[in-house]
Amino acid sequence: MARIIGVANQKGGVGKTTTAINLAASLAVLEYKTLLVDADPQANSTSGVGFDLQNIQQSIYDCMVGDAKAIDSILKTEIPNLDLIPSHIDLVGAELEMINYPNRENVIKQLLHEVRGDYDFIVIDCSPSLGLITVNALVASDSVAIPVQAEFFALEGLGKLLNTIKIVQSRLNTSLAIEGILMTMYDSRLRLCNQIVNEVRRHFEYMVFNTIIHRNSRLSEAPSVGKPAILYDAESKGAINYLDLAKEILQKNNMTKIKEAERTINPDNEQ
Repeated sequence: MARIIGVANQKGGVGKTTTAINLAASLAVLEYKTLLVDADPQANSTSGVGFDLQNIQQSIYDCMVGDAKAIDSILKTEIPNLDLIPSHIDLVGAELEMINYPNRENVIKQLLHEVRGDYDFIVIDCSPSLGLITVNALVASDSVAIPVQAEFFALEGLGKLLNTIKIVQSRLNTSLAIEGILMTMYDSRLRLCNQIVNEVRRHFEYMVFNTIIHRNSRLSEAPSVGKPAILYDAESKGAINYLDLAKEILQKNNMTKIKEAERTINPDNEQ
């Protein structure tokens, strides 16, 4: 049964989609079967793993407001173990179309239920807002990862997001946990970046991931060629950072032992 991680922050430009793409790709490279769900109308996760938006026949929009099933919307990426449910610009209007739905906050949870057993992880790239689609993603998730840019306004909006998470926890998904706050776009040469990281850690302590995502040109270039960083340049700082993040999440959830046990039982499966 997959662990579902939502990647959320309503503040733009913090590395949310970059985190969703590269965390999912890193988990896949570590041999965990992973599904990336693009629940952002901008569909950047879809194009970021190599799909032409003009050629998408069926998306999460069709699953949420139509009769399409999640399993029929899944696309295989060029990374083994990494699949995608794509997004579409039509998702912008989904909130209005769903307004009279009974249990409208549970739509994504219900559509993922049928495929959850096929994966180790499902990573949801949330919409950059605190609207109904993001609430849907949080209701469907076991935990939420929150990317925060290492800059002056880092804490701006974080309070609103944490408040939304508390509301979801109290009313809609009592088991929702905070996977961690992830510092992104970090530049060790800048004193301000170090001050911001220290400030966030002082405020949120154990909630902050040990892994920090450094500002990295290869990480920025990778989406333009439709590849996760680990496929674009596996030795780049960005690719290594996200691989470290995936390993930290596995350790935190005591899941590293699962693959080790599988290798012991089936040594012939090792490459």
